[in-house]
Amino acid sequence: MRVLVVGCGDVGQRLLRLVPPGVQMLVLAREPERLAAWRASGVRLLRGDLDDPASLRRLAGLADAVVHLAPPPGQGEGDPRTAALLAALARGRAPRAFVYVSTTGVYGDWGGARIDETAVRRAQTARALRRVDAEERLRVWARERSVRLSLLRAPGIYAADREGHPRERLLAGRPLLRAEDDVFTNHIQADDLARACWRALFLGKPLRAVNVVDDSERRMGEHFDLAAARLGLPRAPRISRAEASVQMTPMQLSFLSESRRIGNQRLKRELRLRLRYPLPELGW
Repeated sequence: MRVLVVGCGDVGQRLLRLVPPGVQMLVLAREPERLAAWRASGVRLLRGDLDDPASLRRLAGLADAVVHLAPPPGQGEGDPRTAALLAALARGRAPRAFVYVSTTGVYGDWGGARIDETAVRRAQTARALRRVDAEERLRVWARERSVRLSLLRAPGIYAADREGHPRERLLAGRPLLRAEDDVFTNHIQADDLARACWRALFLGKPLRAVNVVDDSERRMGEHFDLAAARLGLPRAPRISRAEASVQMTPMQLSFLSESRRIGNQRLKRELRLRLRYPLPELGW
């Protein structure tokens, strides 16, 4: 079996560590030299850039399965990177399985309500709309070619050794919303996400979305207060939403404009994943 990983950053490299003997892993990278150490493990590194479609020609018919972890560009209305990847793959034999890591941001704001994968997507931000575009392109392509597509919708990804750990925000003293203005937040530990990717290659149902989230149901302030207690750091200051509109950047505010509690029953029932880190404090 040959598996192609597109976008081999932190989660992709965690995925490589899970692969059993007998599976040939191929990695597409703009700078394969950065991943040279993986060659000793039998990983084949391919030079290619999703922003340069001509560099992707060699991907046609190369893999039996694909794990697509590359994000869309940081601007624009759609995801030309996914479009370029699918155009390259369409030139040859289609893979049997395809896993795409999307975002729970496609759901938009649900006012703190509990939702699952049947919820209507209400994407509000430009970055979430680009993910919706990628999902739709993938659905059409997979349906036309009978590819078993899994759309894994992930929230905030964390790990003790990963950039973006709560300690960074706490040490910086960045404020959070006061309790009456606060939003629910969702998380997944990076190793659990990598395990979900691997299991979806074999257990994912065709054209199926799966929320890859842990079991926590907390507001953002509660999440960071718990982190502060665990790490022995001061709690973040709290401000009103009106104050936040003045002090925070549009990007920071966008994360405070959506509130939802996301169910993970498909993850457990269909992918049969037992979370190693069901709560964030177990993975910090």
